Amino acid sequence: MNSKQLISRDIELFYSRASEETRLDKGMGVFEFERIKSLIEKYINSPSSTIIDVGGGTGKYSEWLAKKGHNVHLVEPVLKHVHLARNRANKLKNKFTVQLGESRNLDLPDQFADMVILHGPLYHLQRKEDRERTISEAQRVAKKGGVILGFAINYTASTLVGLLNGMIHKKPFFSLCEKELTSGIHNPPDDFPWLLAEAYYHKPEELKDEFLGQNLIHLNTYAIEGMIWLDKDFFGNMMNGKKRETLKNLLRITENDRTLLPFSPHMMIATRKQPNYEK
Repeated sequence: MNSKQLISRDIELFYSRASEETRLDKGMGVFEFERIKSLIEKYINSPSSTIIDVGGGTGKYSEWLAKKGHNVHLVEPVLKHVHLARNRANKLKNKFTVQLGESRNLDLPDQFADMVILHGPLYHLQRKEDRERTISEAQRVAKKGGVILGFAINYTASTLVGLLNGMIHKKPFFSLCEKELTSGIHNPPDDFPWLLAEAYYHKPEELKDEFLGQNLIHLNTYAIEGMIWLDKDFFGNMMNGKKRETLKNLLRITENDRTLLPFSPHMMIATRKQPNYEK
């Protein structure tokens, strides 16, 4: 199947130009990678779980999970990422599978996985019915009592960045922020081609409602970066042992505070499929 049929052309072009392969190796990506791994680990209960990594990009998280002994299946709609992920998987003793596919129509059996990770889908599905179908599919392939983790971009993300770097005073950027804050819809202006392709930015309670609407059990919602990225010398202080501990303690104290979630550019919701689920 041609990947152009799976996702919009703009999203395909964005990821064809951008390097998702190196994003987690530099800047905030380094912190993001370690932070997300620690959040995922909270919900792995078996040393050899079956895990589906939906929208898992080039397979960095799948590789990490496979190296830990899990049975991992990556589903990804961007053909460039699929090739890179397959190359990554082939180098491992415990290989993970890679298939070209997308979140609304998973080519996997019912009640297959102990955990389903929705890494990218909720970012890029602007229509609520598409996000609902994605969550429904995740629930279908999860075992009864299985965990579904969903990652989302916060509706405040661009606005906070714009305030910190002065971009908020550029009219097209302010219009972008206004749209995100009022509707969640993110469409990058032509003036800013480096911004993320068409996307959806969630309000924390809205994210929770979309999962609860599928009769999933809400376990918790986590700030990924939390407030600590607002430290004016964040990168320098994260390299300093004592200051890093202060920042990590602040994140720990505030990570589940629903009133502070909008200060975090990204968030993760943890849910569980009902043990007595019947469709």
